[in-house]
Amino acid sequence: MCGIVGVVSNAPVNQLLYDALLLLQHRGQDAAGIVTLLERKFFMHKAKGMVRDVFRTRNMRALPGSVGLGQVRYPTAGNAYSEEEAQPFYVNAPFGIVLVHNGNLTNAHALRSELFSTDHRHTNTESDSEVLLNVLAHELERASRGVPLNPAEVFAAVKNMHKRLRGSYAVVSLIAGHGLLAFRDPYGIRPLSMGRSADGTVMVASESVALEGSGHVFERNIAPGEAVFIDLQGNVHSMQCAESPTLNPCIFEFVYLARPDSVLDGISVYQARLNLGETLAKRVVSTVPPNLIDVIIPIPESSRPSATQLAHLLGVPYREGFVKNRYVGRTFIMPGQGVRKKSVRQKLNVIASEFKGRNVLLVDDSIVRGTTSREIVQMARDAGARKVYLASAAPPVRYPNVYGIDMPTKDELVAHDRTVEQIRELIGCDALIYQDVDAMKRAIGSLNPKLDGFDASCFDGVYVTGDIDTEAISRMNGNRPRIEETEEDSSRLALPNHSE
Repeated sequence: MCGIVGVVSNAPVNQLLYDALLLLQHRGQDAAGIVTLLERKFFMHKAKGMVRDVFRTRNMRALPGSVGLGQVRYPTAGNAYSEEEAQPFYVNAPFGIVLVHNGNLTNAHALRSELFSTDHRHTNTESDSEVLLNVLAHELERASRGVPLNPAEVFAAVKNMHKRLRGSYAVVSLIAGHGLLAFRDPYGIRPLSMGRSADGTVMVASESVALEGSGHVFERNIAPGEAVFIDLQGNVHSMQCAESPTLNPCIFEFVYLARPDSVLDGISVYQARLNLGETLAKRVVSTVPPNLIDVIIPIPESSRPSATQLAHLLGVPYREGFVKNRYVGRTFIMPGQGVRKKSVRQKLNVIASEFKGRNVLLVDDSIVRGTTSREIVQMARDAGARKVYLASAAPPVRYPNVYGIDMPTKDELVAHDRTVEQIRELIGCDALIYQDVDAMKRAIGSLNPKLDGFDASCFDGVYVTGDIDTEAISRMNGNRPRIEETEEDSSRLALPNHSE
């Protein structure tokens, strides 16, 4: 669950990368990093924190060069508390390579052993991105041994990488003295797009909003399995490097992760959420007659498009009943104080007049752990609601995600091994309505018939890479960052739509 960007230009790119990372901040708030390339030297600054806090004027001045890349990170593998695991990652041979990665390798454990015993390469962190970088370095070294590095050799290296890597990966890397390389896994699970500005600058980024918001015109998505190499003169070379690529983007991007103003793989995220509201309306009508609903209120923010469409189709008033405090910081533990866990009530406040004496239908984009939903339902009751119904624009989240979303283990998922009625009792609402899995796929898939399908594994338990079993999930969960008792759980999926 990260945002990545890369730029090749004929002018300094430090400000451009900073602006793009701000537009991708919703994809990760744990750490941020930028690398620029001047001649054959890399200049890097990275640290834990938000983009606006990591980069100061002095840091920006120390990032010269007309080629660069950056990342905003939320950790899904490795050590969530280590500055060492902020990206980009760097390796000095061959050539000098830096890399940023969005996704999650499902065979990182086996690759790490392979790198040590066969490739004779050392990794110093638990990050799967460092593993990916070293595989790239090894394959580039093999492909270019005794010959100059040309696009053909770069693409040969990516072909061999696809044969070794499993899982999801959208990658942007810089090869010192040569150019920028971007590629995507053969299933296209995580997004990656490319655009160009009027002055010839070429940018690749996780979402189209980063291109358009920084003055670039979206050209196309990088295809599953495709590699794009942009040399230092801005010439773009591309090749399909996977044997049997298929387009199966992560459906959670459209449900929740991506910004509504982005278009991913030919699908408007905003329209996808409107469509989810339309199909959800049919589920609501079969559970709660519309004449028993006085008002429809979204739980900010990703659920708003679905809630507006739902209200329109049911002929029920749409109201804003929650106000989000965007400036809630971390909890500081002072000597002599106990641990104080942050409440949802610090992040959301109710407009009591919208609840008092009414039967309220709350709409959320998804329900993961259920703890936030339970507290929000209670807030509605405390504000005077007569009845509180809850509708989810997504189906029950029953299975862990292994492709780069910070999804809890199955035991932490409220829907795992529970019926809808059991979940309703736990959350405490008067009725609970979930989206249907097949209806969700049809609602979003209809916006691009060229898709081969979706990765919807957290809803249907089907892992598109075909290499995931219970043992693999257990192993990856063992490497999942844990939230300490003294830490706030700042996962986007632990909050009511953390940021949009």
